[in-house]
Amino acid sequence: MKPDIKICGLKTPEAIDRALKRGATHIGFIFFEKSPRYVEPDVAAKLAEPARGKAKIVAVVVDPTNDDLDEIVSLLKPDMLQLHGNESPEHVLTIKALYGLPVMKVFSVRTADDLKRVEAYIGIADRFLFDAKAPKGSELPGGNGISFDWSLLGWLDGSIDYMLSGGLNKDNVADALVKTKARGIDISSGVETKPGVKSVALIDDFFDAVEEADKSVVASGS
Repeated sequence: MKPDIKICGLKTPEAIDRALKRGATHIGFIFFEKSPRYVEPDVAAKLAEPARGKAKIVAVVVDPTNDDLDEIVSLLKPDMLQLHGNESPEHVLTIKALYGLPVMKVFSVRTADDLKRVEAYIGIADRFLFDAKAPKGSELPGGNGISFDWSLLGWLDGSIDYMLSGGLNKDNVADALVKTKARGIDISSGVETKPGVKSVALIDDFFDAVEEADKSVVASGS
């Protein structure tokens, strides 16, 4: 089964168009002002229009206030909220009830203990995303272009639906899919020429690599 592919941190019509044409299942807009991928909600709403009905529109937030979410949801009308902060299980439930939207909860991973936190969110979050823990001194919770030890995911119950993120690019995505069996892949910095600047050519290279990986899996029968 082909993995879902989410291109995150999109800021230009050209990058969105290429992502959609290559088969992205999700496109993400980042509403964290310290990120080089930040976009204003009204700008994101205009950028997202071509994607409606073609890919899921995801609003990425970090410990947002209710006012923040009110504005983002009202303007963007996302299909999903991605919570990248320290939201408790109870807060996730509250957000789902308030906005009637599915939630993808992000966990930053460096050790096995980081993954154990997932248990409290099972049955609450609709999907998980596992990203590498930010390096010391970084103000960005994601998009740092670093990976974590994918073998840590081995203990997860096969029923847990998650996307894999963190340092993915055209050169390692095939290995990531084989080793983790992730049902979804999330990429941001791996298709950029510099932080926040997406490359149409790199988006093409990434999708080419995923397609080659899929062919290899089919050929091997695994």
